[in-house]
Amino acid sequence: MPGALINLAVEGTTDEAVGKKLLDYVDAKPNLVCGKQGKPFLESKIHSFNEAARHSPWFVIVDLDQDFHCAPDLRQEWLPNPAPLLCFRIAVRAVEAWLLADAEAIAAFLRIARNKVPANPEGLLDPKAEMVSLARKSRRRAIRKDMVPPPSSGRKVGPAYSSRLTEFASTEWRAEVAMAQAPSLRRAIDCLRKLVRQATA
Repeated sequence: MPGALINLAVEGTTDEAVGKKLLDYVDAKPNLVCGKQGKPFLESKIHSFNEAARHSPWFVIVDLDQDFHCAPDLRQEWLPNPAPLLCFRIAVRAVEAWLLADAEAIAAFLRIARNKVPANPEGLLDPKAEMVSLARKSRRRAIRKDMVPPPSSGRKVGPAYSSRLTEFASTEWRAEVAMAQAPSLRRAIDCLRKLVRQATA
């Protein structure tokens, strides 16, 4: 049954756009949207989300980053026993890898050659750095200006990096294509489908 309401907790705005796109893909809708204050905030609240998931469905997305060797290690550290209505998923190693996994769409969005996009985005140690590197090669000056940090800024991303990726995730990104190249995304979608079935049973 379409239209299941699922609460969403994320690190930031890009993750929110990805989460909403995934909910739409499995015929669900976002209810509450929590977090958007970074990974440490999500870690501090994960047990609260788990408690809330005893009564209503929750979808929590976090980046693996380089904090742990693999997703199961992070899961064991944060929440070894999730509630039945909690879909706690980890992007390997960042949600940018899920976006890069739709290589054709991200190449068109960034205005770069398709063969510049890595074939195995979940094998990247730093997908965010790779995304910035690809944006630097863009044929569009506006993309470079928005997504690439000025040389002397000391920042890792450009001033409108999140806005650009939010735009891409919301409008161009195809989860059904990306999940073929991103196993952690495929598992997230499988988990969400199960959650929708439980929420509408």
